[in-house]
Amino acid sequence: MSVRTIRVDLAGRAYDIAIGPGLLDRAGELCRPLLAAPRVTIVSDATVAPLYGARLAASFAAAGIAATAVTVPAGESSKEFSSFGKLMNDLLDLRPDRKTTLVALGGGVVGDLTGFAASVLLRGVDFIQVPTTLLAQVDSSVGGKTGINTRHGKNLVGSFYQPRLVLADTDMLNTLPRRELLAGYAEVAKYGLIDDAAFFAWCEQNGAALLAGDAALRTYAIEQSCRAKARIVAADERETTDLRALLNLGHTFGHALEAETGFGSALLHGEAVGTGMALAFDLSARLGLCPADDAARVRRHLGDVGLPMRLRAIGGDNRRTWDAGRLIEHMRGDKKAADGKLTFVLARGIGRSFVTRDVDEGALRGLLDDAIAA
Repeated sequence: MSVRTIRVDLAGRAYDIAIGPGLLDRAGELCRPLLAAPRVTIVSDATVAPLYGARLAASFAAAGIAATAVTVPAGESSKEFSSFGKLMNDLLDLRPDRKTTLVALGGGVVGDLTGFAASVLLRGVDFIQVPTTLLAQVDSSVGGKTGINTRHGKNLVGSFYQPRLVLADTDMLNTLPRRELLAGYAEVAKYGLIDDAAFFAWCEQNGAALLAGDAALRTYAIEQSCRAKARIVAADERETTDLRALLNLGHTFGHALEAETGFGSALLHGEAVGTGMALAFDLSARLGLCPADDAARVRRHLGDVGLPMRLRAIGGDNRRTWDAGRLIEHMRGDKKAADGKLTFVLARGIGRSFVTRDVDEGALRGLLDDAIAA
């Protein structure tokens, strides 16, 4: 299977996304022309480093690139201030200079963390993304959003900082647990729901086979997702208009659900986005913006592939106490909120999403109360 290359076209900061099998072992040759000097530091987590760290380092060595490595704990806890501070000191212990390039080897957490570290280490060094999860390959590794979490919410401290290259090795997906694949699949479906109804229909036809392991379907889904994101990022890199904000479909709900569950293993980010997208379409239908049949179709497909659609089932704990008021308070702390108003991406139908800051809070509370009771 050939390697597909997508260009993220940004003035002075353009870069390629390479998609295909076998890219991990070619990382050295592909990265070498982009490095300011032949030295890198690989940042990975305790789960991914034992699987792929040595192979990536060997690839760099074969290309004459000196590689050091830093490992962080797996999970969202690595995106806390204390963990970020430790990472920065661990990186500085290696005596980097401004020609050192950081390489993020891992999922969305590692990519967000490494990108933010690169943006502030020595006031800015280059970095490269080697995403190892479906979610990271289709979404978080592309576009330059980096950041860490605070007690006030997710990714509230961060920067826009573009990588020099993204290497999406599709072979890496073969070791992912199904739950991680599902989390990434939610972001794949998102691109269809935003502005490409035909792609969502493709997902309905092919999602199950993609998740079951069909390599060609996975590659196609990654390519289409990255093309969609590259187009949006090129037009609105820093989310100064509502165009890039469309990529947040499901995220206002999703981040509130993540905050309520403690950003832990009970609810993965992609699972939260999947649930959030269903809620966004439900709210759109309730407000008379979207056909009820479209909202039902979204909920049906996401539920059929295995994403959590009922709040009471999240984390497998049907006794969890959900509260609409607390969820809304989490939403108020979302970075997209402005002038005291909540910001949502809603829809007029599948493939017809839009941004609004004019949602009746009573309707929102009613939707959440019904979702909690379901």
